[in-house]
Amino acid sequence: MPDRNQILAPTAWDLASRPGFLIRRLHQIHLAMFAEECGALGITPVQYSILSVAAAQPGLEQARLGHEVGVDRTTLANVVARLEARGLLTRTQGSADRRLKHVALTEAGFDMLEQMADPARRAHARTIEALPEADRALFLRALATLVDAGNSYGRAPMRLS
Repeated sequence: MPDRNQILAPTAWDLASRPGFLIRRLHQIHLAMFAEECGALGITPVQYSILSVAAAQPGLEQARLGHEVGVDRTTLANVVARLEARGLLTRTQGSADRRLKHVALTEAGFDMLEQMADPARRAHARTIEALPEADRALFLRALATLVDAGNSYGRAPMRLS
């Protein structure tokens, strides 16, 4: 039987062997870097993802937007409402099904994405810059494989391809 102190007080090495711990910690680090690079613009990484998808797929139905970004319906509705209040996107009722909302970027939304392009790119690059350049694409492919394989476990499954 393991020593009770080993179970109750894991060392940094014990934590560093846990993928969930490392993924959460890397996410915290990325959020801090994103805030450093993009904080003055007042856009979070989730908001940036929503704006990016809305720009790439104008008029996308709001629930589908949630699947594209991997955000649950309630969170998406709150974030979209905040972005709409800032004048960065609009929601319109569907013509065939009035219960559906279609999301589109406004000119201010396109301007925001343009302002964020370089700072967001820097934040993403900084997140993986400690890896040798030759390993970065492999690391991103490995992360995508893990996300795709476990996608059904998330509160908001998303579409990666």
